Amino acid sequence: MTTGLLPSSAASTTPGQPSRGRRLLEPGLWLAGASVWFTALYVVDPNEPGHFPTCPFLWLTGFYCPGCGSMRCTHDLLHGDLAGAFARNPVLPIVYVALAIGFTRWTIRLWRGLPRTHLAPPWRIQAIAWAYVAFFVLRNVPGWTWLSPA
Repeated sequence: MTTGLLPSSAASTTPGQPSRGRRLLEPGLWLAGASVWFTALYVVDPNEPGHFPTCPFLWLTGFYCPGCGSMRCTHDLLHGDLAGAFARNPVLPIVYVALAIGFTRWTIRLWRGLPRTHLAPPWRIQAIAWAYVAFFVLRNVPGWTWLSPA
């Protein structure tokens, strides 16, 4: 039988909305996982052979995938070597900035309890996909070594 009163666990939120702690659980887990990964890449140098396996796509085909050089790029970024990071994977530092902005906006929205108001427009998703394909092709073109992992 319903008494019309909210349970004590939901008293601090509006009806039907989870508590702030529950809303922030997912971003917190993502942040914890990223922290573990970045700590591992800070401590273990991927430039030294034997620490991490070779990219399977590069090993099988001889071509650089868009992610080739990402671990070395991240290691360089974590150690403050911006030039080295861009030499390893020139797109990844830009992707990290975009991810940080998106993560911050998502967390603020959840903190405030606001609903999702929109999805990314199709043209933006298609533009990112085409840029990804172009980067994949161009980093394997002879003479475009500035896009290849150093």
